[in-house]
Amino acid sequence: MQKSFVSTVVGALFATALATGPSLAAAHDDRDHGLGRATLLVTSTNNATSNNIVVFRLDTGAAPSLQYVTSLATGGAGGAGGNAGLVQFHDGVGAVANYGSNTVTQLVRLGDFVYVGRSIGLASGCTKPVSVALKHDHLLVAGANCVEAHDWPSGKLDGAAVSLPNASAAQVVAGRSWAAVTMKSGSIMQLPLNKHGALAGTGTVVALPAGANDTPLGAAFWGDMLGFNPAHSPNSLALVNSDRMVYPIAGPTPAFPNGNAPCWLVKGPGNLWYSGNTPAKAISIFFSDGVGGSFYKSVPLPGAPTDLTISPDGKWLAVIYTAADGAHIAAYAIDAYGDLTPTASTPAIGIASFNGVAFSQ
Repeated sequence: MQKSFVSTVVGALFATALATGPSLAAAHDDRDHGLGRATLLVTSTNNATSNNIVVFRLDTGAAPSLQYVTSLATGGAGGAGGNAGLVQFHDGVGAVANYGSNTVTQLVRLGDFVYVGRSIGLASGCTKPVSVALKHDHLLVAGANCVEAHDWPSGKLDGAAVSLPNASAAQVVAGRSWAAVTMKSGSIMQLPLNKHGALAGTGTVVALPAGANDTPLGAAFWGDMLGFNPAHSPNSLALVNSDRMVYPIAGPTPAFPNGNAPCWLVKGPGNLWYSGNTPAKAISIFFSDGVGGSFYKSVPLPGAPTDLTISPDGKWLAVIYTAADGAHIAAYAIDAYGDLTPTASTPAIGIASFNGVAFSQ
């Protein structure tokens, strides 16, 4: 039986730890197999000189709390803006993009700790990564001019990079048979995937209708159905199926520019979608089926959100936001009906803003 990619990475790092010191070896215990591990949140400072990841621990007990754990240099420079999905984690291995260094840093979880791993360079000619996605044992990276696939976790480039029509890429996400890149200039790039999860050929530009084409930004998949936020459009959520049919959904009332602009998107349980609504300082919740939907309600935040994520077990939502005293993460419990209950927020730690956030469980 072929070993999982997590087992391969953990085994290799454990062997290194045995040769170099006890700290990694001590972290390699039964928690690496999903037994009783802590729930961690990983974000990025996105500093243009020296990017760092910042790790917090979510205590999910009777009195939930978010505690600072550590900050680690990625070995690259940040500087991305107007983007989503800068940090991702899946099955114990994660990735963070370094916009200013044209690299992606691999992250590895051992026990209740996250370690910085190898640096992965972009394909020749590709620059300024703004978003990453982990799917089908592949890492997808979108940058200023290209989107590319890497075998994961080796980091080896898998196939040719696909050119983007301009430098307005916001987020790359992957579904069952295709991936998508939101282009803030007003379109979606559809990218077919092969059976292994790598890019299969050139992309197709999906034209968007008026009313749903102003600043496509955050995105998420529901199976093979893409949802995305045309952030400044009256229809601030839209669906796109694999046949490139587009179904716009009206945004919160009152519509932008009167205080609403859902920008950052995650897929919730059932037919729910959660969107970070930056000027409204709220999480806006939508319902949908496969051909449309409706806005439900907004949950207030103490600051302006800039990305959000859902835990692998589906029980928690986390959102990064910026307040007067700097960057924070807020955690919300998701109940059986998909409603959100605020549970914990990080203290200010002297960082102006975060970019990208991911759970590791």
